[in-house]
Amino acid sequence: MCATTGLPTDRIVLLGWVLAGLAVHAGTEGWRQVGRLLLDWVPLAVVLLAYDASRGFADGLGMPVHIIEPAAVDRWLGGGVLPTVWLQHHWDADWWAAVATLVYSSHFVITPVVLGILWARNRPLWARYARRVVALSVAGLATYVLYPAAPPWLAARDGVVEPIHRLSSAGWHVLGLPQAGALLANSQGQVNQVAAVPSLHTAFAVLLCLTLLPIARRVWQRVLLVGYAVLMPVVLVYAGEHYVIDTLLGALYAGAVCVLLAWAGRALRPVFRRSGDDAAAADLSSPTPAF
Repeated sequence: MCATTGLPTDRIVLLGWVLAGLAVHAGTEGWRQVGRLLLDWVPLAVVLLAYDASRGFADGLGMPVHIIEPAAVDRWLGGGVLPTVWLQHHWDADWWAAVATLVYSSHFVITPVVLGILWARNRPLWARYARRVVALSVAGLATYVLYPAAPPWLAARDGVVEPIHRLSSAGWHVLGLPQAGALLANSQGQVNQVAAVPSLHTAFAVLLCLTLLPIARRVWQRVLLVGYAVLMPVVLVYAGEHYVIDTLLGALYAGAVCVLLAWAGRALRPVFRRSGDDAAAADLSSPTPAF
């Protein structure tokens, strides 16, 4: 499917692939494990699908759309030049367009795939990552409602900033998969176009790094995780999808979610112990085993 039509971006399709693979894996251990799969994943899937549905309505609640302020902040950060404009003028190579498209599109695939792998191999870390994913999604949605903001490509279309091209799908033509770009553009057209602050693409890339880095034993694993967290915001700014300030806020949201959930875990640990739920208390306090 990836080779012929590109990376899938629809949440239902992705969850279907992941759950189908996990069902086969769980089935080898008996029906009890299949029941555990449903018990763990159905609530998570419902929350994520509800997030997708509500995100599409977030821009219709009457809050004013911020167009000038994010651009002004980025212009200040760039010393009078918009970083997106500079990048699009200086980085114009086919290989980079292909890399940028693959990195950008990986956002839709990485989180559900990593959740699936962790459920099969490291259940405590799966639970921790799932809580972080849900918390980050809710925090992002709340911000979209309270502070709708236009991305660079939309601000350029309205004439607020210099001409900026939306290049997140340009690499599919380089890779010989123009249909994948059309599918991605169509799916993007169905969601909130002014959900730019914070950049959840950046936030989830940083969240992945913060979650897996403590268990990464090999140098190449650490380099890959940190490199992905750094490359994603560069791609987003280059492609006209986000301002630099959006990506910085996305990284801040990811870090804040990890810190706040860790604090909540420590605060709730005595409650679970008093209630006799030793498993929950252990999940909140035990160190994460390495792969």
